[in-house]
Amino acid sequence: MEEQVVLVDEKDNPIGLMPKMEAHEKAVLHRAFSVFIFNKKGELMLQQRAASKYHSPLLWTNTCCSHQRDGETNLEAGKRRLQEEMGFVTEIKEVFSFIYKAPFDNGLTEHELDHVMVGYYEDTPVVNKEEVEAYKWMTLIDVKNDIEKNPQEYTEWFKIIFDKSFEKLTNA
Repeated sequence: MEEQVVLVDEKDNPIGLMPKMEAHEKAVLHRAFSVFIFNKKGELMLQQRAASKYHSPLLWTNTCCSHQRDGETNLEAGKRRLQEEMGFVTEIKEVFSFIYKAPFDNGLTEHELDHVMVGYYEDTPVVNKEEVEAYKWMTLIDVKNDIEKNPQEYTEWFKIIFDKSFEKLTNA
């Protein structure tokens, strides 16, 4: 059965469920999350999306992201997906949320109320190769500079988060 996303209004009130692909085809606002994992040096763990992903393959993005399941809290969803994609679990906290809309070349559109969470981790992840091609650690300043220099190498939502919320991430 296809994964369902939680449809929401602009105040994050649930208003129904819809298959994930249908929500992306119709550009319907739905709940999502983005996890940012830092190390003690203040570097961000970036992941490169797997080549097999249905959109944004091989692009660099935040540590992990996905959609909450029906009845799942933001933090439960973030921890679940961190384990599924990066092979580890750590404590995370939600720091802010925002709404964005990003169309893709394949006709799909991300229209999400994105809950941004941060956590800390020092060890080597054991990435799920079906989800993640590679990972690397970078300072936020280096990421910001690289996005400006090579925007085509990053996911749309990641660029939006950096553009709108760099200060919030820096102080998280």
